[in-house]
Amino acid sequence: MANPPNVREPETRESAARVAAQRPGTHRSWAETREQLRAAATTEPGRLWIIGTVVALLVVAFGGVTAWEISDRSAAASDVVNRSQPLSADAASIYRSLADADTAAASGFLAGGQEPLDVRKRYDTDIATASRLRVKAAANTTGSAESAQQIAILNEQLPLYNGLVEQARANNRQGFPVGGAYLRFANQKMSTSLLPAAQKLYEAETGRLYDDYDEADTWPYAATALGLVALGGLVWVQRRNYLRTNRVFNHGLLAATAASTVVLLWLVVGHAVASSDLSTSRTHGQESLKVLNDARISSLQARANENLTLVARGAVLNDSGKDKGKDLYETSFTKEMASLSDQLGAAVKLADDSAGKVPVQKAKDDMTAWQGRHTAARRTDDSGDYDGALTQVIGAKGSTGECFDQVDQALDSAIAHEQHEFTTAASDGRGALTGLPLGAAVLGVLAAAGAGVGISRRLAEYR
Repeated sequence: MANPPNVREPETRESAARVAAQRPGTHRSWAETREQLRAAATTEPGRLWIIGTVVALLVVAFGGVTAWEISDRSAAASDVVNRSQPLSADAASIYRSLADADTAAASGFLAGGQEPLDVRKRYDTDIATASRLRVKAAANTTGSAESAQQIAILNEQLPLYNGLVEQARANNRQGFPVGGAYLRFANQKMSTSLLPAAQKLYEAETGRLYDDYDEADTWPYAATALGLVALGGLVWVQRRNYLRTNRVFNHGLLAATAASTVVLLWLVVGHAVASSDLSTSRTHGQESLKVLNDARISSLQARANENLTLVARGAVLNDSGKDKGKDLYETSFTKEMASLSDQLGAAVKLADDSAGKVPVQKAKDDMTAWQGRHTAARRTDDSGDYDGALTQVIGAKGSTGECFDQVDQALDSAIAHEQHEFTTAASDGRGALTGLPLGAAVLGVLAAAGAGVGISRRLAEYR
């Protein structure tokens, strides 16, 4: 009789699973893990182990995400104090120094061949300050293409401007009328190249400052959500423990809950305080500084145009617009004074104490006196008395120059006060986050350890 063919017995479900589990590969590992978890979940010790693992991971994740998010906010707050705001202030100082140099050059030219030493010193100081700050800006504005482009323009154009001013001085000392043309050309280069580049640099650095403000002020949503979930999980575990054992406290879980609560409260309160202080520094510090810097620049440009009105003697006219045919420098002076008036009004509203309001109000009063004296000087010049008008503009007493100096000094005082206000509030905001990243990480680990100890005590009861 022939031997029957080899017929393989049908495998049972258990043997098939066993064979599949013996096959190598990732699928086998996941299948084993899934089966183990499913089996563990059918027993109370297994469920406790799973619950403990999940809770421990939650509190560790909470501490880690809190440390990560707050580290970013703290770094942004530090950048506001130590990098972006100082760079913005330096860019404003570059603009102010250039505008003041242009004003000093025109004032010295009007004084005649023998330029006053204090005016010459003022010009040289302004050029040196602008040169030093643009080098500093070039070293610190890494990563900003816009800032790098404007600094390159300043590097190229400032020596050319300085050379034109020296040509104007040399011709003025010899009594050559061409000196006035050189000075007007220098002013044109300042107005069309240097000051626009400085303005764009200031806007770029101020934009980076506001970006840092926004980053520091962004609420840590992920950390807050994880904190609430972790606390909710800990409360649920303890309630479950109470319902099953009738024990009110589990010391390990209670310690984990306390640690997580401390981190969450520290996160919420610390970030809220930091946000409030940074907001104060922005509103009553940086915004005031921006308006005051703009006002100072307007006053400097107004003064330069006032001087150039006498230098040009009506030779430069507007060639377009509603002011076509009118003296270019006189119409520019009027526009800058209108801007100055608006900016001083805004600065008074932003000032939040008398120390900030008083110098701005004084600047407004001096500006009003300046406008009155300017009107008188223009009447004198229009009547043909050039020397009389010159005295009314650059004279030591009772001149528009005296009013301008008083406006500039008052604005300098206001800027110093608002800079102090900014530094104090922004530093307080940064300080409110100090220690939170490290504290959150440490407390997160301690909370996880506490949860592990609490769950292990329950597991020990089943041995």
